Amino acid sequence: MIDKKAARLRRASQTRRKIHELAKVRLAVHRTNTHIYAQLRAGDGKVLTSASTVEKEVRTKVSNGGNKAAAVAASKRLRSTAPATSTTAGSKRWQTRREKPASSSRLATRKEGLPPRSRFRRAL
Repeated sequence: MIDKKAARLRRASQTRRKIHELAKVRLAVHRTNTHIYAQLRAGDGKVLTSASTVEKEVRTKVSNGGNKAAAVAASKRLRSTAPATSTTAGSKRWQTRREKPASSSRLATRKEGLPPRSRFRRAL
């Protein structure tokens, strides 16, 4: 019988392997209570562009860097600096601050964009 730690490590390595295998453009979002940070990463792991509520342009637009309005402002900034081949408009609305940058900017096309949302990511 596999213990909890070994099972968790096995699942984590499978996830990392799958991400590496897909080699697609992906959006990485880190959220704290005071700020939201987002990075658009290429398939090889290099950062294509980034945006956060710490940046001066975004800070002037929002009073609190950790709410939905800040997430939308950061995603608009990310979309404006992203390469033209990796951006499209999104249509789905999400309720949490963490998912807002991904949904409001929809930073990837269906062909070369983000992998489909998994049931695990949504629970975060």
